[in-house]
Amino acid sequence: MFKHYETVFIATPVLSDAQMKEAVAKYTGFIKENGGEIVYEEDWGLKQLAYPIQKKTSGFYYLIEFKADPQLIASLETQYRRDERIIRFLTFAMDKHAVAYAEKRRANRQEK
Repeated sequence: MFKHYETVFIATPVLSDAQMKEAVAKYTGFIKENGGEIVYEEDWGLKQLAYPIQKKTSGFYYLIEFKADPQLIASLETQYRRDERIIRFLTFAMDKHAVAYAEKRRANRQEK
């Protein structure tokens, strides 16, 4: 049974736009190749970090909302850990309230 997940990763700020697109394509492709379904993607852009991570004070944030088998999460996070471009990541399972909130947030974004 597929569950709803949301993952946000922070990529190192020294990446070019092409390198960032390549990183995003790698992870969205990984999810799709392993039977997942991308529901929504959002590029949050370059943001200041709350505290330095690996001596970096900013990073590129990217959100991917997807449906997948729970076994996919461990291998996705292993991919994040192996990629030197990724300085932080967080993946969590969404309950029905989080899914409803995300849909409402998307609808509001599209109206603007």
